[in-house]
Amino acid sequence: MFTLPDQPDLIPYRTSYYQRDWGFCLAHSILETLPEDTYEVMIDSSFHDGGLTYGEHFHRGETDQTVLLSTHVCHPSMANDNCSGIALLTQIAKRMTGIRTRYSYRFLFIPGTIGAVVWLSRNENSLSRVTHGLVVSGVGDAGGPTYKRSRRGNAEIDRVMQHVLRRASPNATMIDFFPYGYDERQYCSPGFDLPVGLFQRSRFATYPEYHTSADNLQLIQPCHLAESYRMVSEALAIIENNRMLRNLHPKCELQLGRRGLYGPVGGDPSFADRAMGFLWVLNLADGKHSLLDMAERSGLPFHAIHGAAEQLSAHGLLEDIGEAAL
Repeated sequence: MFTLPDQPDLIPYRTSYYQRDWGFCLAHSILETLPEDTYEVMIDSSFHDGGLTYGEHFHRGETDQTVLLSTHVCHPSMANDNCSGIALLTQIAKRMTGIRTRYSYRFLFIPGTIGAVVWLSRNENSLSRVTHGLVVSGVGDAGGPTYKRSRRGNAEIDRVMQHVLRRASPNATMIDFFPYGYDERQYCSPGFDLPVGLFQRSRFATYPEYHTSADNLQLIQPCHLAESYRMVSEALAIIENNRMLRNLHPKCELQLGRRGLYGPVGGDPSFADRAMGFLWVLNLADGKHSLLDMAERSGLPFHAIHGAAEQLSAHGLLEDIGEAAL
């Protein structure tokens, strides 16, 4: 009998994998009402060879370089620690339908641990194509957000998520990799060492509803799911648009006014951020700095740097020299 004496009205979520065992989860308040007696239990099940079912969706991009997006589907009745990740990645996949992307995207909806182990085993020959990855779980509650870095610690996905979370919330937390948690520990195992991090709101096992019957639809809210969706979407936009550029006129500042890129009157505060975006891009576009490098060094949001680069490129001032170094 598995109960929570400190939370007597909640039912715990307990599992017993890979061994012939059984038990019951129930509210401690219910257990206390059961009379002392001898109870007969019948386990109506069987052991036989079966199969592992999981969901996989592939969005083909212009290249075979792949972004891996993974969530677990094995926690019955858990709203945050199960369904929120499924809902978020389903909407991301749905949004990509018909959209042209540079990267390919592989969405996995898998049973925790064993699902990742099986998928990695079946796809070991093509794992070199995975250049970025994110495990998504627990993204519907009010906490966090939280990002757990990949085993590498300095993968581009780690830098991207730090850039996104730093601007998303003053309560955002970045934590280093450790070999426990969700399926990032399989993707990051030393035999694979893929660049995969974990994105959550509240960190797992830190909120009172975790792995209990209180992880229900009252725990998650549309506004929190929407914010999580926005953060993941922003991260994917950075991955898609992070490029290396070269200034074609690198000696001194360019005359931007005659190109319509500078305000006609100096001192206009509304134009300051836009102007700084132009100046930072032109200064750091030396073929050695990516757009993400520029955003981090300037303190400007990535979209501002990317927008400035797009306008400068349209005026023939920049040369695109390819993808950012991984």
